[in-house]
Amino acid sequence: MVRIKSKREIGLIRESSRIVADVLKLVASHIRPGVTTLELDKLAEDYIRSLGAIPAFKGYGHSKTNLFPATLCTSIDDVVVHGIPSNRALKEGEALSVDVGVVREGYYGDGASTFPVGEISKEKQRLLKVTKESLQKGIEQAVTGNRIHDISHAVQSHVEAAGYSVVRDLVGHGVGVELHEDPAVPNFGKPGTGMKLQEGMTLAIEPMVNAGAWQVRFGADGWTVLTQDGRPSAHFEHTIAIVDGKPEILTI
Repeated sequence: MVRIKSKREIGLIRESSRIVADVLKLVASHIRPGVTTLELDKLAEDYIRSLGAIPAFKGYGHSKTNLFPATLCTSIDDVVVHGIPSNRALKEGEALSVDVGVVREGYYGDGASTFPVGEISKEKQRLLKVTKESLQKGIEQAVTGNRIHDISHAVQSHVEAAGYSVVRDLVGHGVGVELHEDPAVPNFGKPGTGMKLQEGMTLAIEPMVNAGAWQVRFGADGWTVLTQDGRPSAHFEHTIAIVDGKPEILTI
C-alpha cells in the first residue's frame, strides 16, 4: 500500500531528511586516507543522537539473528551497498559510498553519496559523475501524472548511454512512516508503465551503478552486496516528495 503524505507529514520527513543531508556533509569532511569507516560511523551516530533523532539502519533487518549493526552503510569500490563499518582504514584512490537513514518523531529520511578518498582515477571520477547525474535525471521525472518507470527509464538510459549498468537486484522505495515503503522504484524500466505518481508521494530514488556488468553477489555476512565482476560501483540517493505536482528534494 502506498502512503500519501499530508503537508504536515512531509514537513516531518523533511526534518529527518535534513539531518541525513547534514550527516553526509559531516562525514564527507572527515573522509581521507587512514580514517576507518568505524570512526565515520561513530561520528554520524553521535551527531544524529545529539539532535534527538535515531539512526534508522542500526538494528534494522528481517532476521533477528542478523540485524544491521551500524549507523552508516559504508561501501568501498566493488561493494555496491550495505557495507558494514569496520576498523579497516580507507586508502588513497578508493571510492566510498555512504548511506544513512534517520528517524525523528516517527518519520524517516534516507540518502546516500559516493565520495573520493583522496585522488581517484579518471574512471572512478566519471562513474561518480554519471551516477549522480542519473539521480537528477530520475528526480526530474517525479511529477504528477508520470509513472514510476518514467523515473526508472531516465536513470537507466543515462547510465547505459555512458557505458555503465544499473543494478537490478536492488531498488529505490517509498519512505516516510517506515524506512522502506511501497512503491518499489527500480533503476530500469519501460517508460509509461508502473504506478501513476501522485501528489504527496515520498520516494527514495537511488541509482546503484556498476562500471561493469549489472550482476551482483551477496557477502557471507548477509548484508554486503558486491559487484560480481569486481569492478567499482557508485550509489547516490535522495528522499523526495511530490509537492505541487513537482519533485522537492528533501535531503539537502
